[in-house]
Amino acid sequence: MSGPNLIQRYTSAERANHWLVATCFILAALSGLAMFHPSFFVFAQLFGGGPWTRILHPFIGVAMFLFFIISASWFWSQNRITDADRRWMQRIRDFMFNRERDMPETGKYNAAQKYLFWVMVTTLILLFITGIAMWRPYFAELFPVWLTRIAVVIHALSAFVLIMGIIAHVYAAIWVKGSIRAMTRGTVSEAWAKHHHRGWYREVTGK
Repeated sequence: MSGPNLIQRYTSAERANHWLVATCFILAALSGLAMFHPSFFVFAQLFGGGPWTRILHPFIGVAMFLFFIISASWFWSQNRITDADRRWMQRIRDFMFNRERDMPETGKYNAAQKYLFWVMVTTLILLFITGIAMWRPYFAELFPVWLTRIAVVIHALSAFVLIMGIIAHVYAAIWVKGSIRAMTRGTVSEAWAKHHHRGWYREVTGK
């Protein structure tokens, strides 16, 4: 517990790393979009122009991947998919319409959050591997051209899936009142925890 009617959800280290990943994601997404299509090239001005965008993008991507690996190592065990999560997903409409009372009990993360976690793990691994195969002048020449071309397609598709996932993540954080406080102050109210994550609430409070 961290205060009257408040429960600590994230430590300062966990929050700091989260915002480092988020910052790198925004920079990587903007620089990647600038190179992806001429319509988005205006974003290159944020990085000093086209050449600098091309130079900085892979380094930002590597930083994002490394910071995310740290977060993933912290939360890996809490994001394992269980039978209760599968039952929860079958009733996700109840969650969307705020009818959570009779849904399967959730731990620190509900099934939707867990699936998003694994989407992030998968897409970031794919982005890292394909990014290495595309990275000029350091690594691209080590791979045959046909493999680099496949890497470009997989990289773009993985980036699209990740961006859509993060948009959903941000929307959910805003939509579920009280969630943003967890990543800004590290705490949530007991009422929030009991309503949205009953299993976790009982675990940390003993109630």
